Amino acid sequence: MDGKYAYALRKLALMGALDDYISISSRELGEALDMSQQSASKWILELIDCQYIMRDLGTRKQRIKITHKGVELMKKEYTEYRRIFERTDHINIRGEVASGMGEGGYYICQEGYLKQFESKLGFVPFQGTFNVRIYPEEIGKLDIIRSTVGIMIEGFTTEGRSFGNVIAYKCKIHNINCAILVPERSHYVDILEIIAPCSMRRTLSLSDGDRVDVKVNL
Repeated sequence: MDGKYAYALRKLALMGALDDYISISSRELGEALDMSQQSASKWILELIDCQYIMRDLGTRKQRIKITHKGVELMKKEYTEYRRIFERTDHINIRGEVASGMGEGGYYICQEGYLKQFESKLGFVPFQGTFNVRIYPEEIGKLDIIRSTVGIMIEGFTTEGRSFGNVIAYKCKIHNINCAILVPERSHYVDILEIIAPCSMRRTLSLSDGDRVDVKVNL
């Protein structure tokens, strides 16, 4: 069913509904989808019910815009097609070195995490995370990474404090083995938090704003 909706959303996006409301009749949409006006009208109602589009009923024509949920459905389709046609064992993400909040070192140095990093990733990380701000045009690649299994670093409780599950994705920067860490319950933002067996800034002589290419295993 989502595939059918993604097809309709794609046609609407090509008409401009991704960025703003477009005026379109059921007949015009039916022509674009190669179906009857009645069927197109039904599809519109279904897309509204699923919250994939918003509709504003005008005096002559309805105005339609794709919602954030609709965009996410199309991104899912896009990600799956990329995996089909761009088969590879890795993906490169471009970004720049960025400063973090200074909390990474506290979390990754917890004994419950350290033992798992060593056994599951093959290295004991340097204290602190190496942060990379992804370029805007690269953000879509995160969906491809998120669709892979990753390595589960299990949470634990110590001294009355709980630490949650973390998913690790192995990667390389200048042939140095690293891993991207993502809390299981969080969503990706534009910052990658990376652990490595050494200080990446010192080892690679990097400063804030320097470009970095992250080669992520799939």
